[in-house]
Amino acid sequence: MLYNALKLLHVLSIIVWVGGMAFAHFFLRPAAQQLPAAQRVPLMHGVLQRFLGAVGAAVVVVLTTGLAMIGMVSMGGGFAMPWDWMFMSGTGLLMMALYAYLFLSLMARLDAAVASGDWAAGGAVLARIRSVVGVNLLLGTAIVVVVLLW
Repeated sequence: MLYNALKLLHVLSIIVWVGGMAFAHFFLRPAAQQLPAAQRVPLMHGVLQRFLGAVGAAVVVVLTTGLAMIGMVSMGGGFAMPWDWMFMSGTGLLMMALYAYLFLSLMARLDAAVASGDWAAGGAVLARIRSVVGVNLLLGTAIVVVVLLW
């Protein structure tokens, strides 16, 4: 029962993370592009602050539940982690590193641009954030495909 609860929390957190990236990348950003920079940059800043906070919590849950599930399965000894779990673990850690870069570096630059009203700099940072989110979205999608098809 504990394993199933951990797996549920793990999957729900991934849905928040990957689903949120898909929404932001394919729906929110294109719609916001129609706004002038003085409106678009603060809007995206506010959305990203909230989303990245939720993703931070999701990252903690994904990492904790993932490690707990691996630990539970391997407790009997002689455990060899299946290749799809290794792919999921390695790619997930890469996604977490990209999230940390986005949250700790790019958001600080976006915060500064918004605080100073430098919409051109804010737009440039948003373009970089879009690239990182695009890569993370591809990685997250690859994990889902590999885990479900193999």
